[in-house]
Amino acid sequence: MTAADPTSEPAALDPAGSQGGSPVPGRRPTGRDVARLAGVSQATVSLVFSGSESGHRVSEATRQRVREAARSLGYRPQAAGRQLRLGRSGMILLAVPNILGPFFGRVLVGVHEEAGKHGLAVVVSSGWGSATLAEAATTSRFDGLLICSPDDSQLGELPSDTPAVFLDADPLGLSGSRARPTVELDVAGGMRVAVEHLVGLGHRRIGHLRSTHSAYTFRVRQAAFEAAAKGLEVVEVGVSLNEGQRAARSAAYQLLGAPDRPRAVICDDDVVASGLYQAAADLGLRIPADISVVGIDNIPVADLLAPPLTTVDLPGEALGRVGVAALAALLRGEDAPATGPLATALVVRSSTAAAGG
Repeated sequence: MTAADPTSEPAALDPAGSQGGSPVPGRRPTGRDVARLAGVSQATVSLVFSGSESGHRVSEATRQRVREAARSLGYRPQAAGRQLRLGRSGMILLAVPNILGPFFGRVLVGVHEEAGKHGLAVVVSSGWGSATLAEAATTSRFDGLLICSPDDSQLGELPSDTPAVFLDADPLGLSGSRARPTVELDVAGGMRVAVEHLVGLGHRRIGHLRSTHSAYTFRVRQAAFEAAAKGLEVVEVGVSLNEGQRAARSAAYQLLGAPDRPRAVICDDDVVASGLYQAAADLGLRIPADISVVGIDNIPVADLLAPPLTTVDLPGEALGRVGVAALAALLRGEDAPATGPLATALVVRSSTAAAGG
């Protein structure tokens, strides 16, 4: 590396030394102040905050040191000028099916955490359709798109040059070929473990409150449930998740009100499970003495229900972080890193018990 290399890293300077590492009181800290405190060149600071490290040897340790120095000084890069130079807005769009869905709150936490590391701001959209996404993709408002748990009918055709990453979606895409980076959750493995948990407790007649939506994630849950429950007696009732607890409660009444009701139920998400709790209480059924319940998502309410809900943890925060990291790579002109399905896990609480117990 030559002395003229903009990413060269001189020895750290003393913040209190003659060159100064701290800004004068009352003066806005500059990139020069950050460079002095971090012990790097000013060009390195510019590369880190522009997101244009691609092709330059800026180590992760150096990026971390620069960002720590910036935080300690209260430095904020001049976004407008930087974005004008790069031809970017500095914003990404996170499109979710239902902004009120608690699971998507978990995803948003991870998205915000990772976006800050790349100097990106996040805008969240709900209730989007193919026309809305096409407009977002063809305007200069957003540098890239994160599309979470899409319904096939909402996608349409995005322009091929639009940086986009799909979250909790079909890795093969609509065309049957992996044209877009996709971050998956091991939803199938989670459903399988949920069924195995109930079978291990002696349950042989299992109810399933299943989503009626066509999104890939729910097709996977359904296929995994059918495979895991093969040989068991199964009772299924469909529920529209976007209609919330009211629809879930109605479907649960249908499932639990029958004389031969199942003694254990798996719900396609925790909001549906909370609706089942309400229906069970109205019918005078005790959880888990009369009915064992398993949810999927592990949203905060799962631990607040009485009794606390056994559920499959879907790592929404990790989904958001990995998705943004992939999108940031695309924005730098790099290939998105390949990732396997993110692991899920059954969180056993007090809503399940042995059959006949």
